[in-house]
Amino acid sequence: MANTKDAADAADAADQRAEERRGASSVQSVDRAVSVLESLARLGEAGVTELADELGVHKSTAFRILGVLENRGLVEQEKERGKYFLGAGVLRLAGAAAIRLDISQEGQPVCRALADETGETANIAVLDGDAAVNIMQARGSAAVTAFNWLGRRTPLHATASGKVLLAHLPRERRKALLGRKLARFTDGTLTTPATVREQLAAAREDGFACTTEEFETGLNAVAAPVHAYDGTVIGALGVSGPAYRMAREHLPELAKAAVKAAAELSRRMGYGG
Repeated sequence: MANTKDAADAADAADQRAEERRGASSVQSVDRAVSVLESLARLGEAGVTELADELGVHKSTAFRILGVLENRGLVEQEKERGKYFLGAGVLRLAGAAAIRLDISQEGQPVCRALADETGETANIAVLDGDAAVNIMQARGSAAVTAFNWLGRRTPLHATASGKVLLAHLPRERRKALLGRKLARFTDGTLTTPATVREQLAAAREDGFACTTEEFETGLNAVAAPVHAYDGTVIGALGVSGPAYRMAREHLPELAKAAVKAAAELSRRMGYGG
């Protein structure tokens, strides 16, 4: 029995060492891929041999890395000369980062003004995969909690900001997200896709979304879309507060303030609609 246990322990240890080696190799590959991108950003363009020398690796290794990056659109090759340069995929990544930085910078005074006007907590959220993440927060004079929502990922179907972002996603992606099991957070959480779809349609029609104790008991919220220069919805500006003060019948009035503030932030982002 002891020999069997020793053999099992040895096998587990061997598996762990193998996993660690694979992990180290993966990290090294990522580091080299990033180094290639940094080299091309500095050089403008370069061939396989030049990049291999930059990395201190064999030419075949550099070629494999370039192949992966090319498949992802992060580098492109000038076929006649064999030179590589940064691809359009890098621009997409940079553009997404720039939008987030811009909305944070331009949104700060707008978010602050909305919190001052309503007395509640104002937030700006952007899409982060299958969730909304809060990138800006301002507390109004009536806010009773010091809870910090910054950086917190929240569900799309159970928050006002999340509903706004979900409502304006392409139809197929929206359908895919609603095709998953919708988590329940409170007794008020909507977990039936058909019901959520109705609210999303209303959000597109009305220009704002509301939640009443759907994510946290005792918390209500409203939010409106923030548009980029091309009309794309890139964020949601919302107000949240205790249900006893932000009662259901008061939400349409608060929504007007959120819509107005979101329109101002959209204007700052270059939107003319």
